Amino acid sequence: MSAAAPFVHTPFDSTRKPFSIALAPLDLAAWIEPEPRLAETLAERAQLLAEKRDVVLREEEGSRAAQREALELLVTHLLERFPGSYRLDGRRLTVVPAGVTVDLDDDSEPPFAIAGRIVSDDLLLLTPGPAGYRLVAAVLCFPSAWSLAEKFGQSLDGLHAAVPGYADKMARVMNRIFDNLKVEQPVWRVNWSIYPDAELHHPESKERPRDWFDDPAHLDASAFVRVERQTLRRLPESGDLLFTVRVHVDPFEAFRRHPDGRELAASLRGHILGLDPAQLAYKGLTEHRDAIAAALAAIAEAPVEEPSVASA
Repeated sequence: MSAAAPFVHTPFDSTRKPFSIALAPLDLAAWIEPEPRLAETLAERAQLLAEKRDVVLREEEGSRAAQREALELLVTHLLERFPGSYRLDGRRLTVVPAGVTVDLDDDSEPPFAIAGRIVSDDLLLLTPGPAGYRLVAAVLCFPSAWSLAEKFGQSLDGLHAAVPGYADKMARVMNRIFDNLKVEQPVWRVNWSIYPDAELHHPESKERPRDWFDDPAHLDASAFVRVERQTLRRLPESGDLLFTVRVHVDPFEAFRRHPDGRELAASLRGHILGLDPAQLAYKGLTEHRDAIAAALAAIAEAPVEEPSVASA
């Protein structure tokens, strides 16, 4: 769980619709978000890259030039945006809070492996081809029930084939967005899901276990809202598209501490109750919809907890 204020992003508020693309212009000055748990997160990413490399890292031959381009853009951004957290000595980059130093010119590693050790965001590279844009490189340490082994090498349509309504409503729009995205017009979006834990690494496919919660009558103590902040930008040299994903996780009980917690809980409940069977199944909520809705209703109807004030 993040040490920052809860619910940095609220894609489940009353202004949003589930299963909508909802892209917004991205200010590149804010491309990568601050990470209050950077040392802890990077330690987990380094462990995953060491112990589960085939699960979290993939590349196609010929993708390294574009990976390198993305890495250089990332390093330049981090040095400008977080000068207290990143230091460059020659071609060695140090992540100060984590005590991590990487060699940016280490040719024994894919550039995305280096990138995966310096930021909390995951990176995915898509390149155009006869079948449209295709996933050709990725460092994906914190997937949300999304198997890189299953998805790697697939086209944009293949990557989204399981999304309810994609083929009928979204495919044409998504492909047009990818084809027409300009270097100077990056975009971003957010989405939400419900999980039974705060773990960041969820590489299983969408066929998740049904018995998530031990006590369905008291879900607010064990359920979590998981939000993905996604950015999409075109790389200026290669023309490939770079997709980044940052995960935020907050417990249901954080609604009780948030100044707008009751309204947000009620809105999330409305989103869940408005999902059709295919959408519920995609989000893994078929068996737990009513229990989760009841937990959110209880939060929405209860007073918001006032933050405690330490005695002088």
